[in-house]
Amino acid sequence: MAARTKASCTPALIKWARETAGYGIADVAERLGVSEDQLKAWESGDTSEDSPSIPQLRKLAGLFKRPLAVFFLAEVPTRFEVMRDLRRLPGTGPRQFSPSLQLEIRAACERRELALELASELEEPIKRFQLSANITDDADSVGQAVRTALGVSDDLQAKWKDVDGRTAFNAWRNRIEDFGVLVFQTTSFASEQASGFAIAAEELPVIAVNRKDPLTRRTFSLLHEFAHLMVHVSGVSELETDVSRPPEDQKIEVFCNQVAAATLMPKDVLLALPTVRGHGSRSAPWKDDEIGDLARMFGASREALLRRLLTFGRTTQEFYNLKRAQYNSEYQAKLKREQEQPKKEMKRDMPVETMSTFGRPLVRLLLDNYHQDRLSLSALSGLLNLKVKHIPKLEQKLRA
Repeated sequence: MAARTKASCTPALIKWARETAGYGIADVAERLGVSEDQLKAWESGDTSEDSPSIPQLRKLAGLFKRPLAVFFLAEVPTRFEVMRDLRRLPGTGPRQFSPSLQLEIRAACERRELALELASELEEPIKRFQLSANITDDADSVGQAVRTALGVSDDLQAKWKDVDGRTAFNAWRNRIEDFGVLVFQTTSFASEQASGFAIAAEELPVIAVNRKDPLTRRTFSLLHEFAHLMVHVSGVSELETDVSRPPEDQKIEVFCNQVAAATLMPKDVLLALPTVRGHGSRSAPWKDDEIGDLARMFGASREALLRRLLTFGRTTQEFYNLKRAQYNSEYQAKLKREQEQPKKEMKRDMPVETMSTFGRPLVRLLLDNYHQDRLSLSALSGLLNLKVKHIPKLEQKLRA
């Protein structure tokens, strides 16, 4: 049998592609059916024989979601930078982004670059993100500054009340997008991996929130990541504060949580409510319906509302811990019921999903470039991953 032709690729690019895709040596070796030593040899390129065959390189390209041509570049690309990981520390070993999370970060970076290019083609001015904060600032003052910048008054927010928090989430998202931020929703990684991430930049910064989270959690995550943009820290986050992190990471995440809470549930408004005034200092006998009604009023989760009450000494740490455990138990039970129920074939609304994933600003830029003949219909369809037949309905939704 003739020997397979070796690919004359750059060894360092194999390692770069693997690491930026979130894969370990063992996992890739198993998927390709080669030894770990063989894969390490490909990445080091010590001899001319230490190269994958063309079919093997195609498999690597498919696994890492990279064009085959990227492996033949002269050097490792420098545009893609690994983001700061602000999640909890694992029990052992370093933290690592999963392949699905890594892919979402790459997609967000590419969409931002696309938006910048599209805006340039249209000769549109781009708003600069000029809000800033320091983690030593008073979080309540920063929260009020966010509300003022986004044009959210107490009366306006009161109109966003609904059962599941969808109205509030969409309203906050629209205000943030109008402020010059690209807001995406992710779907490929679990809630346990991350609540979202932020890409800080002066022009078209990015916020991505996990669509698998409940809507109230997504709203909080949206504001948490907005605080990340203000402190100029790009990173992947989770909303838990009572976890182990490096001290500096912990300070950042606690501050961003505090700003999100202050933005969503202003101190003066919360403490002036009759229900809250009716409870004394360090009150423990909060009823479930009281907590639920207050949470819906602000479009927040019950846990976030209770945490805010704890901050102002309106409940106890013991009561908060008790209810937090209850809410987590209820959520896990709900997930189990959903998993046990037979899967129903739900008709997907692709234009709605596309708008939800990409956000209004990027969709508008794409459609405007198409209507000015700078994009073909097939290119527009490909960039949105949406069939041509759905484009008219997407336009209707954007106008609405």
